[in-house]
Amino acid sequence: MGQLSVAAEQIARAKPEDVWELISDATRYPEWGPWSAAGYRRQGDTSPCGPGAVYWLRSAQRAYLRHITTIEKILEADEGSRLVYAVVGGGMPVRNYRAEVTLTPEGDGTRIRWAATWDETLLGRLARRGLRTFFPSMLADLVTAAEKQAGSSRGTP
Repeated sequence: MGQLSVAAEQIARAKPEDVWELISDATRYPEWGPWSAAGYRRQGDTSPCGPGAVYWLRSAQRAYLRHITTIEKILEADEGSRLVYAVVGGGMPVRNYRAEVTLTPEGDGTRIRWAATWDETLLGRLARRGLRTFFPSMLADLVTAAEKQAGSSRGTP
């Protein structure tokens, strides 16, 4: 069976640690992404939000869509630079979904790359259509939030 993938990449005018604060704690995702709520079912093995942590994300309800809750597990976390997770349950119609977020310093900012792979199935192909639009939009929201956070921590409006 083949694999499907989607990826998005943008540069934020924020330091990697500013971006990391927003992506390393799932409870902060509703602050910047299309989620209405989030929480942890299980803390990580060595830190609350580290490898082994299991969390849930509930999508914001839209007129044409009901709430969907996805359950994800942190597989790897390299402080300030890399987060790897897998979907382990919930509403995404994909099998063996694995995603990696990498943060790379670039000038005064951070290059953010969010990429995912999953098994090529009929539902997986349908999911790819939506994720091709979702990833760039989600990443743009993350960049906006990171830049705002970076501005607040520097004391600029």
